[in-house]
Amino acid sequence: MILETLKTRFHENRSLHAGLDWAYVERRLREDPESLKILQKMEESGGEPDTIGTDEESGRLIFCDCAKESPSGRRSLCYDEEALQKRTKNRPAGSALGMAQAMGASLMTEALYRRLQCLGEFDLKTSSWVETPEEIRQKGGAIFCERRYGTVFTFHNGADSYYSVRGFRSYILV
Repeated sequence: MILETLKTRFHENRSLHAGLDWAYVERRLREDPESLKILQKMEESGGEPDTIGTDEESGRLIFCDCAKESPSGRRSLCYDEEALQKRTKNRPAGSALGMAQAMGASLMTEALYRRLQCLGEFDLKTSSWVETPEEIRQKGGAIFCERRYGTVFTFHNGADSYYSVRGFRSYILV
């Protein structure tokens, strides 16, 4: 059951959510059964979801993919459905945005990605698509992040590009 997996992970990774109490987290999850279904999908695709604290605006818990590398079940994807449809040769199996939406989650924002990176070291060998500003997307681009040389970098690429080491990290608010 996903709740037991989350409980174990919560206790094993206290540095991700200092000051939070499991009883509070569990209560919030039980009050929102749909969130458990989404977290199960995040888990099944290799995300290893955990909470990294609360969202300052809404006060809701942030659950995001905390796998050390970009989730293994969500790689080799272009950015969104528009890019997927424009790709005529060597099309990937899907898109990051499409897969996130199908799971009921959202792509991490660059700010949230950087917040996660302040709590540990992630994507040392992989990279992750993140939510792209509309003005970049309208020009055919998309952004992704990774950590190299002890630094978090944000890069750009064509939204239709895909690589075996690039996936995406997702999140939900509970």
